[in-house]
Amino acid sequence: MGNWKIGVISASDSIARGDRVDDRIPIIRKLTREWLQVDVAIYRAVSDDMEELKENMIELVDREKCDLLIVTGGTGLSPRDVTPEVTTWVMDRPVPGLAEEMRRAGLQQSRRAMLTRAVAGTRGNALIINLPGNPSGVEICFNAIGDMLSDALHILQGTGEANEDWGGLGW
Repeated sequence: MGNWKIGVISASDSIARGDRVDDRIPIIRKLTREWLQVDVAIYRAVSDDMEELKENMIELVDREKCDLLIVTGGTGLSPRDVTPEVTTWVMDRPVPGLAEEMRRAGLQQSRRAMLTRAVAGTRGNALIINLPGNPSGVEICFNAIGDMLSDALHILQGTGEANEDWGGLGW
């Protein structure tokens, strides 16, 4: 396992204002310890404002040097749900398979999972993933891709420690 630096942004007007406790971050902390053996290094609650989200995402990846940036919330259909748009602006390359797998896993629990617009991609040597704002959705989606996160980070950062068992498919 790598010694990854993990950043989390909770995109939520009510959490950012302090009107509501962030019930997602304890789940994300637990899952990063389980899947990556590291804890979240940086956490921020940010309103669903495009500029504020963009600035925070860029800061956590470019200046704080997070290897993995998880942005939770703002992936639905409401007018204030802008996380996928902002993520697309700041990322260099999409990694659609991660978002596809999260949706697939979510659909096993609820048909509403097809309404999520979550994306995943890279910025430099960092991986950025969107998770839903619903705590149950966070757990389902993270667990759906958790086994690939270490490999993705190793490959992205060129450390050569990724699991080379591709099932003989040559991916």
